[in-house]
Amino acid sequence: MTKKLMAAATLLLAVTQAGVVLAQSSTPAFQNNTSEASRQAGNNQASAELFYMLQQLQGDVRRLQGEVEEQRHLVDRLEQQGRDRYIDLDQRILKLTAAQQQAQAAASAAPAPAAASVQAKDYRQPSAEESKAYNGIVDLIRNQKKYDQAITQIYEFLDTYPEGDLTVNAYYWLGEVYLVKPQLEQAKQAFSIVATRFADHRKAPDSTYKLGVTLDRLNEKEEASRRMQTVVKNYPDSSAAKLAQSYLDGQSSGD
Repeated sequence: MTKKLMAAATLLLAVTQAGVVLAQSSTPAFQNNTSEASRQAGNNQASAELFYMLQQLQGDVRRLQGEVEEQRHLVDRLEQQGRDRYIDLDQRILKLTAAQQQAQAAASAAPAPAAASVQAKDYRQPSAEESKAYNGIVDLIRNQKKYDQAITQIYEFLDTYPEGDLTVNAYYWLGEVYLVKPQLEQAKQAFSIVATRFADHRKAPDSTYKLGVTLDRLNEKEEASRRMQTVVKNYPDSSAAKLAQSYLDGQSSGD
């Protein structure tokens, strides 16, 4: 865009200089009236054409300046959206953590039954409309590779369908998209939501493993290993446990 603007300005300067030369050109000392009239008519036509070209070039310059300004506004808007989404993830983690702490406090205060057993959470099952929206998001990610559009739709999905079975899946896919982009801090937060808040969900093993991968890429090696150990210990029969064990084996051999 800047190259186009510079080229237009250079051409405008060249044409202007040509006009100055034309205006300053001297006429022969001896000419008859007919040749003088023809010369004057030619000069008038050249001046008109020069004026028309100047008008066109000025219009092109204004148009290119407008396009540059539009691009600048677009970049600013995308940067602001990225910051807003990062803050939004932070707030979601804080709210989910607070809710989890309240639930744990209430459970600690209540008398325990004689034969207590840990029960997996009963997640709300999706409606047909919710499933359709979720499948559209997955298609954007897997098939169309439209990651920015998918991120926008995931946030809309999370706001529309909170605390459901597919809500957890949506957080997982949010982490996956951020990992691909790569926006590692955002991926870390998205995977952390599933790994800590929804540890009993079927997506928890994969999310905990991907959290370890993300931490490794952030060069937080010790925490990455701890997450991988959690996968192996808490989800031993999952495919994620095998991947986590391979990571741990690689770390041991590298020491």
